[in-house]
Amino acid sequence: MSDIIRRDPRAEWIARNRLHPLHAAMQPAQHSWMGPNGVIRKNLHGMGFIGPNGIKRIDRSGAQQGGAVKRSAAVEVQLPLHQVPTPAFYISVVPDMVGGRLSSHDRDLLGLAHQLAGTDGAVLAVVFGEHKESAFETAGVDRLLVLEGEEFSGYAPEQRVQGLRAVDNQFNPRHWLLPDSRSGGGELGRRFAAALGERPATRVWQVKDQECIGRAGAGLQDLARPVARLILAAAECAEPVSETRHEALPVELSTSVARSLSRIEDLGAVAVDPAAIPMAEAEFIFSGGNGVKDWQLFHETAAALGATEGASRVAVDDGFMARDRQVGASGTWVTARVYVAVGISGAIQHLQGIGACDKVVAINLDPGCDMIKRADLSVIGESAEILQALIEAVAAYRNEAKRDAA
Repeated sequence: MSDIIRRDPRAEWIARNRLHPLHAAMQPAQHSWMGPNGVIRKNLHGMGFIGPNGIKRIDRSGAQQGGAVKRSAAVEVQLPLHQVPTPAFYISVVPDMVGGRLSSHDRDLLGLAHQLAGTDGAVLAVVFGEHKESAFETAGVDRLLVLEGEEFSGYAPEQRVQGLRAVDNQFNPRHWLLPDSRSGGGELGRRFAAALGERPATRVWQVKDQECIGRAGAGLQDLARPVARLILAAAECAEPVSETRHEALPVELSTSVARSLSRIEDLGAVAVDPAAIPMAEAEFIFSGGNGVKDWQLFHETAAALGATEGASRVAVDDGFMARDRQVGASGTWVTARVYVAVGISGAIQHLQGIGACDKVVAINLDPGCDMIKRADLSVIGESAEILQALIEAVAAYRNEAKRDAA
């Protein structure tokens, strides 16, 4: 297993991007060059490798140097650390944290906050309840405030507004940023604006030259106004942070949050048929293509996983799936957290449609197809055998969970 060369797409992208701060570090070391007199010069100090006993060895056959260049892309990328020891001001961000993790919309919001903070300010992320996110540092968070407690769990907008008001009293942020989404950020932002007596800037897609530009007129017009203290931003409002890592230092409130008498009772999550979820809003998509030979087994696997079904254009044209299930530039652009592609080779239109998906899993027989290159996890093999094994694994996991609960 140690001889397998593993690709690091991010490191390869940095090696191609000359403007990236780590571009020079990702270039292979130059061991030989031609001098002014046409004589090949060699850097003997740069050649060779350190053996297991600490002694430097030189492989004069050239095989070791070639292998070092091939594995250079697998070097762990260490981004430069952005530190703000004493912030002059704060830019507070309240991410949706759907499923306990940062969404692409949340990362865009943190990118916008990083632009507003500049070099003197710090980005303060306010998270309610427990979370599963472990990448706050690379997302652009300088300070992290987690408001824990049962009063913040579930649907509790009134209590969350109380928490945000406590944060506002202690840190006095220069700007508040919330996602203008249907996942809770839009409603919470408007409630919070009413509590503060602020007029929020809504549906903002750009902040430039001290102006907020938001959508108006059913999305057909742009409305420009001075930068507001409370901004409800749309998706793709800014580029996510990708070239720096941040401290994400934990902070706490100095006072307790006043408990409000809620007039809303949260009855918990309601089971929804995955087939009824629109493709553009689905979080987990199980998509089939020309490589699927047993479509009944495909449907059974999707049902066992609780995933929304999708398909490539070839599968739709052949009549195996409905037209509204087509994924791609000529179908529906999806933003799923997990996208499983079964028997899909990866045409350019399909890859464009899944460009915003967080994690892509590919099941295919061809290890050299474009979908395998795009995927974060690849399984090479016959789709029918893999799907059957997947159904059995899910059933075993659920049976074990039932036994543990009993």
